[in-house]
Amino acid sequence: MMSKAFVFPGQGSQSVGMLSELCEEFPIVFDTFQEASDAVGYDLWSLVQYGPEDMLNSTDKTQPAMLASGVAVWRVWNEKNGERPSIMAGHSLGEYTALVCADALSFADGVKLVADRGRFMQEAVIGEEGAMAAILGLEDNKVISVCESAAQSQVVEAVNFNSPGQVVIAGNKAAVNRAIEAANEAGAKKSVLLPVSVPSHCSLMKPAAQQLMERLADVNMSAPSIPVIHNVNADVAESAGQIKELLVKQLYLPVQWVACVNKILATEVSGVIECGPGKVLAGLNKRIARRTPALPVFDSASLDKALEV
Repeated sequence: MMSKAFVFPGQGSQSVGMLSELCEEFPIVFDTFQEASDAVGYDLWSLVQYGPEDMLNSTDKTQPAMLASGVAVWRVWNEKNGERPSIMAGHSLGEYTALVCADALSFADGVKLVADRGRFMQEAVIGEEGAMAAILGLEDNKVISVCESAAQSQVVEAVNFNSPGQVVIAGNKAAVNRAIEAANEAGAKKSVLLPVSVPSHCSLMKPAAQQLMERLADVNMSAPSIPVIHNVNADVAESAGQIKELLVKQLYLPVQWVACVNKILATEVSGVIECGPGKVLAGLNKRIARRTPALPVFDSASLDKALEV
């Protein structure tokens, strides 16, 4: 029987009230958030359930909330004796969730680490006007050249290769706005500014990457029990040291999500399960690999459906 791949979403999939229905049926969801709250020193479940939304969307809060959500769904899956995946990956922050679920990193360490990662990212652009935008309907190379010509001594780079015809760009706000205009002139179907203040995965994040490297020196990391594909090179790491190196690079280099999904497909899995709130990655999967079913798991009904399959 062919096995499954598990993928974990990143920032942008969070919403006030997420996982509330799953928590009613599975107390382990609340217990997971309680553990995370103990690690970060505030009531994370209360923030996730009641907001305020702008606080949940602050990157230093979003990251532990999303990691806890993915781990909570993973624990529910295991409680229901769901099939163990043969491979894992996570989009951006979701890579950390995958590493926790694959036993490379303890949950408490992971929660504290991503809270600090979010803080480093915010501090890297204090006083800078950062922005991100999704460019739809242009080829990757065209988006890259649009960014190069729009930079004009500022930073704007292609940072998320999410699916064919969907690339996210990031950098200084003025440069991102110039790139949006140029992309539209070059024939993009749509260009949308994203509601974020931190321009992830671009070179503006290099100061944060330096801080993350120092922080990772104190973190216990081991080889994962399930292979995890990394965003930067769409490959599996050979050692705990290499995992740390790839996590540092991931802050300022693009998320190669199309390549990650293609790597998953090369292992001949029968399907992909998205583990966490929302269904962003399942949607991207349909554009990258239409023939490989992708099912999100975020409530009882979606859980039952995925278990049946």
